[in-house]
Amino acid sequence: MKWMEVIKVRSAGKGSPLLDELMLSMAQSNPRGMTEAKIYRNAALNTDWSVHLHWQSDGPEQDGSTLGIRLAHALKEFGWVDHSVWIEDKK
Repeated sequence: MKWMEVIKVRSAGKGSPLLDELMLSMAQSNPRGMTEAKIYRNAALNTDWSVHLHWQSDGPEQDGSTLGIRLAHALKEFGWVDHSVWIEDKK
């Protein structure tokens, strides 16, 4: 099954270089089952980020992967964080 985690961060403008480095290093850790990791920045708000972790496994972890949970927890230092899990809809 294909599923993904979306971790959105509104950073309140603090720590941008450190935030860049943290998100990149955690997304590149490449745990088993992760097929892709991408980082996006909001086109209008330079302080808003979104990390997308794509997975292939027997089923999604409803609360998120260990990596996703750790990343969301670490990013709370920078501002508001929203972490959600999505499954592919094959309709």
